Amino acid sequence: MRRAGTVLFTALLGCGGAGSGEAEATTAADDSTTATASTAPTSSSASSDDSSGSSTTQVADASTSETGTTGEPIIPEVILPRLSIGADELGVLVNDDDPQSVAVAEYYVAARQIPAKNVVHLSLPVGANVLSLVDFAAAKAIVDASLGVDIQALAITWTLPYRVDCMSVTSAFALGFDTQYCSTPCETTQTVDYYDSPSLSPWTDHGIRPAMMLAGSDVAQVEALIDRGIASDDTLPFGDGYLIRTTDGARNVRSPQFIDTAMLFDHEGGLLMNYIDNADGMGLDYIENTTDVLFYFTGLVSVPQIATNTYLPGAMADHLTSYGGEVPTSSQMSCLAWLEAGATGSYGTVVEPCNYLAKFPNPVVATSHYFRGETMVEAYWKSVSQPGEGLFVGEPLARPWGTAVVDFDGSTLTISTTLLAPGVDYEVQAGDTVDGPWATAFSGSVPYPVFIPIEIADATAPYYRLQPG
Repeated sequence: MRRAGTVLFTALLGCGGAGSGEAEATTAADDSTTATASTAPTSSSASSDDSSGSSTTQVADASTSETGTTGEPIIPEVILPRLSIGADELGVLVNDDDPQSVAVAEYYVAARQIPAKNVVHLSLPVGANVLSLVDFAAAKAIVDASLGVDIQALAITWTLPYRVDCMSVTSAFALGFDTQYCSTPCETTQTVDYYDSPSLSPWTDHGIRPAMMLAGSDVAQVEALIDRGIASDDTLPFGDGYLIRTTDGARNVRSPQFIDTAMLFDHEGGLLMNYIDNADGMGLDYIENTTDVLFYFTGLVSVPQIATNTYLPGAMADHLTSYGGEVPTSSQMSCLAWLEAGATGSYGTVVEPCNYLAKFPNPVVATSHYFRGETMVEAYWKSVSQPGEGLFVGEPLARPWGTAVVDFDGSTLTISTTLLAPGVDYEVQAGDTVDGPWATAFSGSVPYPVFIPIEIADATAPYYRLQPG
């Protein structure tokens, strides 16, 4: 990530005060996240690490008035809007007949602190690539009966089976099995209205629970994947993206999207997205021995040298080809190879899709939603318009940008964040209590995805909140 962009907001109301602090994020019971500040002038981070409701930076000293009983200035609390789904909204599907699935589920539930009530126990055939329609229907009925309306997404803890007839397992459990999501060779399939949706509650708003498979060749591999996902949270990573137009013309249909992605983030406060055009074959169709890889999108039957690169926790990587969704191995390169190389999320199709753009991730959409604080499962799912044949693999709750950095120098409050959606009006509002009343201190919008500092001079109010206007 490049240095922060220029402040684009205009102050409407001055709110002053002295004091400064360093914050540490914790989660409040009212779906907000609270970052507790000390009395040293430094920066803090406010995150929504369980769901995402709002996040808050909070004073940690004994102050009870504008200057406090200790004479120290009050450090404002900053409340952020909901950024994504959280662990309490994720259902976990486990195949009790598959030892790897059982072990993965136990590790994941503990690591992500997922409520036990969110775990759904199933009994499925072990080792087969394809789940029969009869077995799927029985399993889907159990899942639907077991999960409450609060569950917004799913983690699938087995690697086999990966397909239900002509649909992927992840799409079948997310959408329900329906032949409209399948195609005869070289036909389009049914689109979903979750594509590029602003919703942070897919089940509530769209009636689907996007699903992602915690896939791996063995338990240790999946545990390492889970660890990478957790390690990515709230890191605001400085890494690079690579979008490669290769010599494979049929698999290069996303190259216009690659160009658009690179241009979208090409500014201060954006991401360094490297578009590489090797259609003429004068260079390489791949990168090798490259560090800090954060995004890698390409199109080849098999991508060489991916294991020579170093991927940051939370990295997203995929290649457009026909059978990338076959796991753990494929007649082409499996999407699982990306996870084995160190990526945290990937995608591939499980039947012949032909090269329809709508059946593969749009990197413009995936990177934009991920960058503004959504989880891996949300960002990846929103990037595929026709997901019926596609398998989503990775750590669902990985969220590298699920935070804001809050600085207070004794007078000026600075909120640095990536959460602003382009073209949407936002306000920073000041309040005397956590419940308001609220007065607008700042308002404005950004034209593109950006890590931007929002500065409020003379910040004396005890509470501030950032939200769409």
